[in-house]
Amino acid sequence: MNASTRAFVALGANMPFDGVQGLALLARAVAAMQAAGLSLRALSGVWETEAWPQGSGQPDYYNAVAELDVGARTPQQLYDVLSQIERNFGRERRERWAPRTLDLDIIAMDGFVGTFGDVTLPHPRMHERVFVLAPLAELAPDWTHAGSRLTVAELLADLPTGFRYRRVGELKAAGP
Repeated sequence: MNASTRAFVALGANMPFDGVQGLALLARAVAAMQAAGLSLRALSGVWETEAWPQGSGQPDYYNAVAELDVGARTPQQLYDVLSQIERNFGRERRERWAPRTLDLDIIAMDGFVGTFGDVTLPHPRMHERVFVLAPLAELAPDWTHAGSRLTVAELLADLPTGFRYRRVGELKAAGP
């Protein structure tokens, strides 16, 4: 296994935690990932997106993608680190698509295709979600999905219209 593995991690939040929300909350999450030993390579901007599924009545989400160097971690080991960070940010997994203080999803890891413990790579629904594809397209528009062989830019262009999203700012790591 490589001593250096690139991973793309999607960040999302639509509920406040510890008096912080939106862009500031995502910045704290980036700082928490760095404190956990994940090396930051690049960050997308922050996107405000309609909650999934459409019409759920939830508050809008703030989404971004981080490109990380995760060292020699396996997908399951990375998942475990990210799950602990989510819990530290008050994440409770009660129901699918519920509002959340922080959601960290592994989108892809170089050299890994398939199911690894609790993780399937690339993320099995990433190609359907503008809140993943729009920020990922900023970082790696030419990254190719292993299943469809389409680039992120092509996947984004192929999405149906009608899902509300807009870029709202820059993401920088902030202290915890």
